[in-house]
Amino acid sequence: MIIISFPILNLFIRVTSMRYLLFMFVLLPALAIAADLEYRLTIRDHRFEPPELRVPAGKKIKLIIDNQDGSAEEFESHELNREKVIPPKSKATVYIGPLSPGRYPFVGEFHEKTANGVIIVE
Repeated sequence: MIIISFPILNLFIRVTSMRYLLFMFVLLPALAIAADLEYRLTIRDHRFEPPELRVPAGKKIKLIIDNQDGSAEEFESHELNREKVIPPKSKATVYIGPLSPGRYPFVGEFHEKTANGVIIVE
């Protein structure tokens, strides 16, 4: 039996294994830390609950909006530059930020008199 050695192949396998280990032990925990912060808004009786959300400055936010009403509503904020129609009895996700400290009002465009709120960034 003849055994042929391929030093380049062995080196490639070792380097690939090291990259995999680096990814598993260094980069995956970093990705978990960088995950978006999640906040929830509920639309019920054409009102946002809670009417105020307090979020940290400088962070990307995942805003989950749960429309429990029997009619569609449009989440709209000129200050956040976001607009999203949420069908009845469904949820939608809106990403915002990172934001500077301040107040960012939003409305339910289909029911502006009652569906309004503000995101307060601290």
